[in-house]
Amino acid sequence: MQLLDGFFDPGGGWAVISRFTHVLVGLTWVGLLYFFNVVQAPAFAELSDGARGEALRTVTARALRWFRWASVLTVAFGLLLVVGKGDGEQIGEYMRSSQGYAISTGMLLGVVMFVNVWAVIWPAQQVVIASATVVAGGGAADSEAPTAARRAARASRVNALFSIPMLWFMVFTAHLAAIYDPPVNKGAYLGGVIAVVAVLQLSALGRLGGLDNAVNRVLLDDHRRTIAAGFVVLVLFQALYELVLT
Repeated sequence: MQLLDGFFDPGGGWAVISRFTHVLVGLTWVGLLYFFNVVQAPAFAELSDGARGEALRTVTARALRWFRWASVLTVAFGLLLVVGKGDGEQIGEYMRSSQGYAISTGMLLGVVMFVNVWAVIWPAQQVVIASATVVAGGGAADSEAPTAARRAARASRVNALFSIPMLWFMVFTAHLAAIYDPPVNKGAYLGGVIAVVAVLQLSALGRLGGLDNAVNRVLLDDHRRTIAAGFVVLVLFQALYELVLT
């Protein structure tokens, strides 16, 4: 099989399999992210407390298992794709190219999303699900559950926002980034991207005026505004890439 010839060479069969797996598990991760934000959250608002608790213990708990491990595999195979670019010098040269800065943007967003899954969403949802389980058994709800649910919702919403520019730069890197001139204003570009990501992330975590600050209420209270904001950030980052970086 030609796929096996030079299997571990840059661009060889292993790179193809890594890319395929990265895309497959990435679809699972982001697909479930959209399910939580676009389907589950609005539906939960219409359910009774009992129905919501049952859904948390069955549907949400199961979906979260696929969600968090899909995030691990997405990041792992994404890193393998970068490592597959060659030796250290070749990887460094790639990361300093127009494609490298594009993929770095997607990677930054993906890593922030990954951290949100494991450091914020999953721990908070464990509290919420445990409380629902206790209530189903006739016990009292955990007083921390509402705050935990709010914290998880904010992190999930900002992940949905980040997913749009993240997916754009993943696709852009493979199809268009190579035609741009070598990067020039690298610091200005990275500084701009990191600043926007930091403000949105810190806001979602409640570090800039609490979980219900003005930015969160405008951008994260409604999934439709969250999606719209994601496209605004996409356009902003692409403008920075074209006007500042090159």
